[in-house]
Amino acid sequence: MEPQDQSHGGDGGDFSVSGFDSAEKVIMRWDATASEEAREKMIFTDPQEVKLYLHAVDEIQRYVSSGGEIENRANSAIQIAMARLEDEFRNILVCHSSPINADSLMSSSSSAHLEVDEDGSNGNCNEEDDQQEEEETDLLKRTGSSSGSSSGTVRLPTGRGSYSRSTSSIREIELIPIDAVVYLSWIARRMVSAGYLRECIQVYGSVRKSAVDSSFRRLGIEKLSIGDVQRLNWEALEQKIRRWIRAAKICVRVVFASEKLLCEHVFESVGAVNIHEACFMETVKGPAIQLFNFAEAISISRRSPEKLFKILDLHDALIELLPDIESVFDLKSSDSIRVQAAEILSRLAEAARGILSEFENAVLREPSRVPVPGGTIHPLTSDANTPEIDFSELENKGPLALHLIWIILILQFNLEGKSKYYRDAALSHLFVMNNVHYIVQKIKGSPELREMIGDLYLRKLTGKFRQAATYYQRAAWVKVLYCLRDEGLRTKGSFASGVSRSALRERFKSFNALFEEVHRVQSQWLVPDSQLREELKISILEKLSPAYRSFLGRFRSHIESGKHPENYIKITVEELETEVLDLFEGLSATQHLRRRSE
Repeated sequence: MEPQDQSHGGDGGDFSVSGFDSAEKVIMRWDATASEEAREKMIFTDPQEVKLYLHAVDEIQRYVSSGGEIENRANSAIQIAMARLEDEFRNILVCHSSPINADSLMSSSSSAHLEVDEDGSNGNCNEEDDQQEEEETDLLKRTGSSSGSSSGTVRLPTGRGSYSRSTSSIREIELIPIDAVVYLSWIARRMVSAGYLRECIQVYGSVRKSAVDSSFRRLGIEKLSIGDVQRLNWEALEQKIRRWIRAAKICVRVVFASEKLLCEHVFESVGAVNIHEACFMETVKGPAIQLFNFAEAISISRRSPEKLFKILDLHDALIELLPDIESVFDLKSSDSIRVQAAEILSRLAEAARGILSEFENAVLREPSRVPVPGGTIHPLTSDANTPEIDFSELENKGPLALHLIWIILILQFNLEGKSKYYRDAALSHLFVMNNVHYIVQKIKGSPELREMIGDLYLRKLTGKFRQAATYYQRAAWVKVLYCLRDEGLRTKGSFASGVSRSALRERFKSFNALFEEVHRVQSQWLVPDSQLREELKISILEKLSPAYRSFLGRFRSHIESGKHPENYIKITVEELETEVLDLFEGLSATQHLRRRSE
């Protein structure tokens, strides 16, 4: 039970000199400036000493306005006592201000209690570990009950009833053991009563802020300025965004919320107006600004299409967190934090709209009628990262999805129009194949985009680029394969074989000329995706190689039995296969000749 402050005022009528002398002796015995024993030991490790010392402080406090010599002695003793209590206050905070254990934050245990790491050892929070991500997500899912029903949350008796929260996702945890909280509350009351409010707030804020900073490090929240964030390359930034989204939810719902509750427990009975608010802001204002500065840097960074979905992820995360932010930072002194979060949310939405509008304008206004060389990926497509959408299946689509669909349809129409600029029909189909395949791969590589598009649209797109590949093969190779047919070679003449040698020679000449021309031209065409390129070559060989081998098998003897067979059979099956494997590399004529000579 707390020692009671029995001060009765400053008229001097109820004062006892003997009581004052006894209290002064207790104060002086723990004067760290005068006693080595007092420097080595702490009062608040022994409940009996705590009781004696606080009684002495309360007794001395009764004399600070009594007048005369005893008032001077009382003021001197109070100064010594406040210096001692400040040290004790700091020591209790430091002893119990280790960072939140990252393992506890990510624990799959069903307990609402999250432990505090007493040894202060560091965990590596910057590694992108899938299991860790799942466990963090599991923690956040399990913060579904309000703080009022959390069995692991310290609840000190209060005159104001239970604390009410506006969201159900906040989970306050026990940052400091209840006995230490009680001691802190007793010390704070004496310091404020003696006029040491500022010192109390500064000590509390500095120690607890250090603990919050340590928890931030455990969660991978780095101290990056807006400039630092904007100088990061996109790959590194993308990883940090993923980490920030998970960590921000824990920071707001667990770390900040728990700090606020701790301030209320320590200072609610002190009596000074809004002291718990001042201590809370002293603790978390800096870390909160640090946390939200990252999202702010993203919201004002240079816009580019590849950032769209991560910006939307940040936007959605902040929308989800905003009620929690408004609940935790519901104090008048924390207006700036609520305003900052709301402004960042607005800027992220504007950035997403801006990226879509800029891309839409790029698609609409792209004026080039010059086809890209070799039928490769058009810059318009590489900026798009978007698929084809069927308007017959747009039920329940939100504004963002409808906007994307509109842009996608414009993109598709534009690309199909550009394919017509190629004079070679085969190259036109290769261009469509390359660009649609690129879009399919972008969708497969983006979980967010794939979820938005859905497997149905992905299958349709896959079918579209495969259809384009089929059209390409027909346009490019049908004439070559046509040379390997039997029709037109048979005759009713006197030859027992029934084969017209002159017609056969012309057929071989046509095949050689067509194959050489196709190979010369298509060696300069480009299929950027290595897997698609190999699949296309294999598909060509599956049709061409058996047909040529069979043709040679049926008619080689007729050529070789005549004059100058080398003028007609110029390539073996193996050489043909090697030549096909040279295709779609984007080789210049010089490179092609060099490769053939090697």
